[in-house]
Amino acid sequence: MIIPLAHRADQTQEYYFSVKLAEVRRLQAAGHDIINLGIGNPDLMPSANTIGALIQSAQQPTAHGYQPYKGTVGLRQGIASFYKTTYGVDLNSETEILPLIGSKEGITHISLTFLNENDGVLVPELGYPAYRAVSQMVGAQVSEYPLLEQGGWQPDWEAMTDRVNASPEGSPTKILWLNYPHMPTGAPATYALFEKAVRFAHDHQILICHDNPYSLILNKKKPISLLAVDGAKEVGIELNSLSKSHNMAGWRIGWLASSKPYVDAVLTIKSNVDSGQFKPLMDAAAEALTNSEAWHEERNAVYQGRLDAVHAFLDALGCTYTTDQEGLFIWAKLPDHVESAEAFVDDLLLNKHIFIAPGFIFGPKGNRYVRVSLCMPKERIRTGIERILG
Repeated sequence: MIIPLAHRADQTQEYYFSVKLAEVRRLQAAGHDIINLGIGNPDLMPSANTIGALIQSAQQPTAHGYQPYKGTVGLRQGIASFYKTTYGVDLNSETEILPLIGSKEGITHISLTFLNENDGVLVPELGYPAYRAVSQMVGAQVSEYPLLEQGGWQPDWEAMTDRVNASPEGSPTKILWLNYPHMPTGAPATYALFEKAVRFAHDHQILICHDNPYSLILNKKKPISLLAVDGAKEVGIELNSLSKSHNMAGWRIGWLASSKPYVDAVLTIKSNVDSGQFKPLMDAAAEALTNSEAWHEERNAVYQGRLDAVHAFLDALGCTYTTDQEGLFIWAKLPDHVESAEAFVDDLLLNKHIFIAPGFIFGPKGNRYVRVSLCMPKERIRTGIERILG
C-alpha cells in the first residue's frame, strides 16, 4: 500500500537538472566522457583564507553545537560590512540580516511567510524555476510577466500592471520576483530598473523579492543592490549568496536582507524548519566576505577566458548571442533551422557527449534558446568545439 501524496507533491515536477544529471551519470558510467556545460556548479576553489578559517574553527571544541537561528554575530557583521563596501548599502547586522542555508531556502521561507492559498505571485516569464515551483507548492496563483527581448530583457512594467490582482479567485498579488543580473539571459542590473521596481511595489503594495547572486561575476561596472534605492527596504527583500561569487555552492551559505519586520517574520518560519548552520561554515563565510578585490578580479579573469571559449563554442553551433551579458551563463538563440531545443540538446548529449541547458526549462519563451555555463575549464570547452567541428 502507498499512502496518497499531498496535492503539492502531485503538482510538483522533479527539478529538471536532477533528472538530466542522472542521465549524464548513466552515460559516464557507460564510459563516455561528458562535457557538462549545463549547470552553474563552480569548479574553482574558495579563497585560501576561507578554507583556513573553516579548519581553525572546526578544531575548536565549542564549535559543534547548535547555533543561533539567526546565525552568528560575526557572519551578520561580515554581511553588513560586505554590503557597505560592495553596494554602498547600510544594513543593521542585528535586525536587517538573516543568514540562510543558501538563497534557494530563502525562496521557500519567504513564500511560506507571506503567501496564503490563491494569493498572486508575479514571476518573470524567463527565470529560476524555483520561483514558480515554490509558489505553486504553497498554493499561490502564479502569473508570468513579460520580459522585453528587444529591450535588453527588462520587465514590461505596463503589462505587469495588468497582471496585478488578476487572480480568478480575487486574491491580492503579494510578491514580485526579480533577478538582475538576470538568469538565464545575463541582462545587467541597472539603478533605473531598481528604481522602477521599487516605485511599482509602492504603487501596488507588493513585496519585491530580488535574487542577487551574480552581481560580482563578469560585471563591467560597480555592482548594485535593490536596497540601494530609497524606500526599497519598505517593500523589498534581497537574497544573496556565496555560491557563485565566492565558489562556495556546496557550502550552502546565503542570506536575506531587508527591514526588521520582514526579517523577523521570515525568522518565525525558519526557526520552525531548521536548527541553524554549522558554526565553522559561518566563520569561514565571514572570512570569505573579506576576500580582496584582487581575488575577485582573478576569478573573473578565469571566467573571461572561458567566456571567449564559449562564444567560439556557440559560433560552432550556429547560435547567436549578445556580448553584454553578466553572470555565470551565456544565453544564446538557436539557428532558425532548429525546430526543437529539447531535441537539439538531447542530440548534442547523446552524439557529441556535451550537455547544455535548453531554454524552455526557464519558461516557455526560452523554447528557441539554450544556456551555457562557464563552470568548465576553457580547455574542455575547446574540446567540445573540436567534437562539434569534427
